Amino acid sequence: MKATIHRGTNEIGGSCVEVVSGTSRILIDAGMPLTGESGSLPPGTKTLDAVFISHPHCDHFGLIDQLPPEVPLYIGRLAQKLIQATRLFLGQKLFKNSFFNFESWQSIEIGSNLRVKPYPVDHSAAGAYGFSIEADGKSLFYSGDFRAHGRKQKLFEHILERPPQNVDVMLMEGTMLDRVDSKFPDEESVENKIVEILENEDGPCFLLSSSQNIDRIVSAYRAAKRTRRIFVVDIYTACILRELAQFSKHTPRIDWNDIRVLSRGWTARNHYLKVKENPEVFEGFIYELYKKDNVITHDELANEQNRYFIKNNYVGGLIKELDCKHASVIYSMWNGLLTKEHNPGGCRRLQALKDNKNINFVYAHTGGHAVLADLKRFADAINPKVIVPIHTKHKDKYQEYFDQEIKVVEDGGPFFV
Repeated sequence: MKATIHRGTNEIGGSCVEVVSGTSRILIDAGMPLTGESGSLPPGTKTLDAVFISHPHCDHFGLIDQLPPEVPLYIGRLAQKLIQATRLFLGQKLFKNSFFNFESWQSIEIGSNLRVKPYPVDHSAAGAYGFSIEADGKSLFYSGDFRAHGRKQKLFEHILERPPQNVDVMLMEGTMLDRVDSKFPDEESVENKIVEILENEDGPCFLLSSSQNIDRIVSAYRAAKRTRRIFVVDIYTACILRELAQFSKHTPRIDWNDIRVLSRGWTARNHYLKVKENPEVFEGFIYELYKKDNVITHDELANEQNRYFIKNNYVGGLIKELDCKHASVIYSMWNGLLTKEHNPGGCRRLQALKDNKNINFVYAHTGGHAVLADLKRFADAINPKVIVPIHTKHKDKYQEYFDQEIKVVEDGGPFFV
């Protein structure tokens, strides 16, 4: 079995790994680079037997539109739904790939002799997986993106208790190899910080976060409930929660008593039109959205501003429309988006919020990737013969931290398992 990391040995994101055995050939992830480059897949995609996508973050699926539509694309059911719904909200066309959904821990036979088994993992994206690939009496494990401090940390413990056996090579991410989330080590610490802000703010509170970071949405909802505020979401977030409800009974729903959907404003009108124009994807969503008591108006928000906690990324506009005298904005995303390097347009709007003397701008975020201590636990539990660094800027540091043999490779350099 031969593997090639086409992208990911020197950067975070843009992951793409090719695995070949005999006449069988697959890709694991088809990610778009986070550097702003357009990116491309390796040549010969028409001869692929399959492509496996680990989770619905663009740096792992963003180039699948470059695949021939007849190539089988394997992905979790929830991840597929989130990707397709998000594309419509962004004004993009649905992917036309040949999607096939896999099940957790259920092996899939590919080509003449490859066997792929998905392992669900704890990550900031819902429906995330790692994969074991077996062929020729050898075993490769691809960690994907994972962590041990989210609301699905039981998945991390499950792998430690029941790890894949006899792994020859593990491709293991190292996003947090040189970073520590000391202030917010887990979701509980983020939730508690949000509670603190909500309790001490006499005006409205706003949340800036990814709608697909379901753990964060749950933390925000729980914080609102603890402080007796109504949690208000935009239509896009409401759609994400609706999709998730098909897989979990414990995540917030828009028909709960303490949740409302903001139905007016430019963003809401835009989102409403996307839903209305695609009834085959959002079947019944308009009806659910506008049931009695599910929506809230700007007038209601304006009249009782300290009653609400609002998840909406159009914060600057809302604060003006509601004529807020004072507000708290909780920024709950990666700090890199506050810089010109990673967010040249959006960072100006964020900086304007930070500079506004009438706004209490607060950072409260925990990352989607395992810290060093958990990376070491993961490596020791699986105990592969060799670890190959991926999804990291610090591959040369692996040798310092892990007891297993480390094999450092470059993008495009094939190696045998």
